[in-house]
Amino acid sequence: MKRQHIKQTVSFQVRLSAWAKQLREQASKLKPGDERDDLLAKVCQADVAARLDEWVNSRGLRPPK
Repeated sequence: MKRQHIKQTVSFQVRLSAWAKQLREQASKLKPGDERDDLLAKVCQADVAARLDEWVNSRGLRPPK
């Protein structure tokens, strides 16, 4: 079985930012509660992933801030 390969046309950073923005917009429409908290947790995960990706792809590989 062959895996399908998808050629990404947008960078990982841009996709993470767009996903985080979409989640923030969805969370802003919800009342405080579990569902909203779950969306905001995903936003946090996207932010961490963006920082880690930036760090991994940096020239000096310095520890994240």
